[in-house]
Amino acid sequence: MATKSTKFIPALDDVEKAREKFLKALDITLLNPPDVEVGASPHEVIFTENKLRLLHYYPQTEEACSTPLILVFALVNRPYILDLMPGRSVVEVLLKKGIPVYLIDWGSPGDEDKNLDLNHYINRYIHKVVQKVKKHSGSDKVNILGYCMGGTMSAMYTALHPEEVRNLILMTAGIDFKVEGTLNLWGDKPNFNVDKFIDAYGNAPADFLQSGFLIMKPIQNLVSKYVNFYENVDNEAFLESFLAMEKWLNDNIPVAGEVYREFIKYLYQENQLVEDKLKINGKPVHLKDIKCPVLNLIAENDHLVPPASSIVFNDLVSSEDKKTIVFPAGHIGLSVSGKSLKGLWPEVSDWIIERSN
Repeated sequence: MATKSTKFIPALDDVEKAREKFLKALDITLLNPPDVEVGASPHEVIFTENKLRLLHYYPQTEEACSTPLILVFALVNRPYILDLMPGRSVVEVLLKKGIPVYLIDWGSPGDEDKNLDLNHYINRYIHKVVQKVKKHSGSDKVNILGYCMGGTMSAMYTALHPEEVRNLILMTAGIDFKVEGTLNLWGDKPNFNVDKFIDAYGNAPADFLQSGFLIMKPIQNLVSKYVNFYENVDNEAFLESFLAMEKWLNDNIPVAGEVYREFIKYLYQENQLVEDKLKINGKPVHLKDIKCPVLNLIAENDHLVPPASSIVFNDLVSSEDKKTIVFPAGHIGLSVSGKSLKGLWPEVSDWIIERSN
């Protein structure tokens, strides 16, 4: 009996250690979550309109090119995913390479913004930003890097205003919305009456959008990552990174109703951009009017924007200088993973610099 008892005591110790670890994890994530700093690269706000802010990042080294780069993020979530934290920041890599960087922070639309449409975002907001950046930098043209939905809008802008853009970089941008994909299926006309939805809500609610993203990968989003968190709760570097990502993932914003309605109807349901039928403010959006150098960045493991949705873009433009990079990462990993920041973004930076002087 004594032998059995001594064998059982360490097991009790293990249970107590596991309990303490669980309570620590619970305290960090739910009871007393720390306010982690994100988007910390030094910058100034040089232009505002309505909710929009235009950020200019201070140089971190001697500038290697004279053409500024504008980062255009999606209307969903916050753009600081591109500058999450030191060591996990696309902005940081670009700045250290000597590229002048600007970023559009769309802000969070209110009920008064429900009528903002594609024309407002592209021909007013983006176009105004381009003019402000040109004036601020002294450049006659800009480079544009559009991420996800921001990439789709950047392609539209460049097609409508090709004289403004020296180089166009797309990053996990939806172009062909009739390829196989979960969001494409959910947004298709037989499955989603977007008119009734937006007429009822005004704007697309943040929690509606967030819940959709979560249930696309329920095991990973709701189970696996917390198991991983529990196993690494004593690793301070892991904790800092994990909590920064959690802050971004849960920092949700609505999407202005009319631009959401148009995105669903014109792209997801009617695929007008690929079929060369899209008009914005009465003017046709022809991707073939894009003639500048193009770099198309695709995440091989993207569950939000299937690679097939993005890869067609280079075949639809008239650019002679065009390149596609399919990188082994996910939709978010393309911007924050150590593998991407070390293996992809220095190459992207060099591509931009070579074509920007």
